[in-house]
This record gives sequence, structure tokens and C-alpha cells, in this order.
Amino acid sequence: MFLIKCKMKLERNIVIPGENDKPIILDFAYKKSNTKKPVVIFAHGFKGFKDWGHFNRVMDFFIDNDFAFLKFNFSHNGGTVEQPIDFPDLEAFGNNNFTKELSDLKTVVDWVEKQDSNEIDVNQIYLIGHSRGGGISIVASNEDVRIKKLVTWAAVSDLINRYTPKQMEYWKKEGVLFVSNARTNQQMPLYYQLAEDTLKNSARFNIEKIAQYIKIPHLIIHGTNDEVVPLTEAKQINKWVTSSELHIIEGANHTFGGKHPFDDVDLPKDVTELLRKTLSFLKN
Repeated sequence: MFLIKCKMKLERNIVIPGENDKPIILDFAYKKSNTKKPVVIFAHGFKGFKDWGHFNRVMDFFIDNDFAFLKFNFSHNGGTVEQPIDFPDLEAFGNNNFTKELSDLKTVVDWVEKQDSNEIDVNQIYLIGHSRGGGISIVASNEDVRIKKLVTWAAVSDLINRYTPKQMEYWKKEGVLFVSNARTNQQMPLYYQLAEDTLKNSARFNIEKIAQYIKIPHLIIHGTNDEVVPLTEAKQINKWVTSSELHIIEGANHTFGGKHPFDDVDLPKDVTELLRKTLSFLKN
């Protein structure tokens, strides 16, 4: 569908240090054209990874449209250097939290800044976040002036209040909650440290409160049939962030029709609309 026609610089599975000595694994690519290109950084969501589903095709799309593109695994997403796809390291997954993800994202932006050349415009760094990665990207955009544009796909509007009081009570007592991964048949642990870190840093993670400080252009895209994050959350973000615009895709689900593994010839129509709307926003 989207073909890279020019000579390209592509590096996969670059390893850089992340939080608590856990590596961040990233892919970085662009067409060689001797012209400076904006850099798009993509942040995956909960139970996600950089090579999920159609994300390599997403990367190709932006490269073909004259962006440099970087996608990465958060250091505690459950992947490893040897196996960056899926979740061989459930202990790391259970010890992930928002503070670590924000630190990882800053580390990735730091790394991009060091790549400055006649091909890369490090003064034009754009951030795309999906699902929980969208919520993290909103917080990061408030904290890092190097991020010039923000796009969130099916993003959460609340990082704090996602568990019931009964769940919180059980979590604190047992020290761990388990979430099922139907595709991998894993019971994935969430240690209580996630709740402790979130409550300790609730002012930092409060998207409604920090939204008033976000002044960069922000595109919000959400589907009407999102089965994970309801459309109301996108509308809340759009209300809070005065520099934002909301694009709703009728009938789209949480992954906009994407799936893992993805081996279809054509991208789903909702992914195609998602990408074209995002491209128009980033180009203008």
C-alpha cells in the first residue's frame, strides 16, 4: 500500500538504557533526501509493543510522507532485548508505572535530540500516543517543551481512577492484580507499586488539571465503537485542552481495525482514515 521508493536509513532494535537498568528498544528510520525532516515518536499503550500488529506499516506511511519515525518499547512493557515482541518478562511488566514510562519517553526524546543532522529536524519533534500511551503523551507534552505537536489515538483521559474501590482494597491487601491476555494466554501481574506511584504523583498525572497548560497543537482521534476506552474520554480531553481538535471515526474500535499479527495486504479503512487525518494535521 505505502511503498518506500527512496534510499532509506533504517535501524531496528536499537538498545538504549531505560529506567532501573532496563533497556529501551527502538526502531528509527527516514528517507535520505538531504533535507531536514520532523521526527514522529510513537508511544504504545498498555499490553502493547512497538511491533504490534500494523505498527511497522504505520512507520512506513510516515517515512514515505517525509517524516523521520521512531517507535519504541517502554523499558518495563514486558519485552526483552532478545524477545521484543510479546511479554517474556512479566516481572518487569508488573513493576511498570507511569513515572517509569515518562522517564523512558524523556530518554527517547533525549536520544532523538542527539541525532541532529542534515536529515533530522530536532526542533520539530511530534508525539503520537495510543491508548494509555496517549495519556502518558499528554503528560509528557506538558513537561517537555521539545515536543511541538501532539496526536492521541484512543487515549485515556484519566490515569488515576481506573480501578474501583473494591479492586483497590483487594490490590492493597494481596499486593498484586492480574490481567488476562487472551492472545498469549498469560496472567499478567500488576504489583501494588503501580497504585502507590500513581497516588503519590496524582497531581503530576492528573490530565484534567494539567490540560490547561498544554498550548501546542493537539489532535485527538477516537472511534465510536471503542470497546476499551469510551468516546466520552476523548470528548473530555478535547474540552480540557483548549489547543485541541477532535476527529471521530464512525464505527472504529480501539485499534481502528488493527490486529496482531497483521498480514493483510491493505490496511483497515479506519487505520487509513486515522493516518490520513494525522498526516494532514502534522503537515499543516
